[in-house]
Amino acid sequence: MLTAYQKHNRMKISEQCLEHFNKDKTDLVHQFITMDETWIHHYTPESKQQSKQWTEASCSVPKKTRSVPSAGKVMASVFWDAEGILFIDYLEKGKTITGEYYSNLLTRLDRKIHEKRSGLQKKKKIIFHQDNAPTHKSVLAMEKLRDLHYELLQHPPYSPDLAPSDFYLFPKLKPFLACQHFSLNQEAIAAVEGYFADLTKNHYRDGIMVLEQCWNKCISLMGDYVKK
Repeated sequence: MLTAYQKHNRMKISEQCLEHFNKDKTDLVHQFITMDETWIHHYTPESKQQSKQWTEASCSVPKKTRSVPSAGKVMASVFWDAEGILFIDYLEKGKTITGEYYSNLLTRLDRKIHEKRSGLQKKKKIIFHQDNAPTHKSVLAMEKLRDLHYELLQHPPYSPDLAPSDFYLFPKLKPFLACQHFSLNQEAIAAVEGYFADLTKNHYRDGIMVLEQCWNKCISLMGDYVKK
C-alpha cells in the first residue's frame, strides 16, 4: 500500500515529467532511453489468463497442476528506445549486478548509441530513464551518468506502473516465453533476441508514447497506482 507521502511524490514527479514531455514531445521521444532488468527462466508456465478454457455451463473446469518457473534462469538488462533494442546484457544466476557492473553497462550503452543512433548525441542531451534500484542509484552509476552528460528523468519509488519496461515491454515478452523449455542459457537468450528482433519500430515507440497517458492517470488518481 502506498503512503500519503509516496502518493504525493508520485503525483509531483508525474507532473514534472509531463511538463517536460509537453514542452517538446518529439524531442523527448527521440532522445528518451530506458532500461530495466527481468529474469528469463528456462521454463515459464502459462499465466492464469493464458490457461483459461471455455467450457459448457454444465461442465466443470478441468483441474490443472500448479506449476512454477524453473530454477534455471538468466538476468536480462534491457536498454531500449523508441526505435528498438540498443543492447541486452545477460547475467547468469548466482551473480550480482553491483554498482561497478551497472556503471560498466552504462559505458557499453554509450558505445551502442554511437554505433546505432549516431545522430542522437548531436542534438540535445539523452534523456535516460531507470528505476530506483540500489545499483541504479549507486555513487558509481550516478557519476557515470554525469560523465556521459545524460539527463536523468525522475522516477518515483515503488512505481513499476510508470516504467515502460515493467508495464509494456516485459509483460508482452512473458506470454511469448510461456511453456517454452530451454536446456541452456544460450537457448533462452536466442529466443529473447529473436522475439525483440521481430517487433516493429512502432511497437517500441508506442511503449514510450503511452507514458504520457500513465503520468496523466497518476495525477488524476492523486498518486494512486495506475491500473493496467
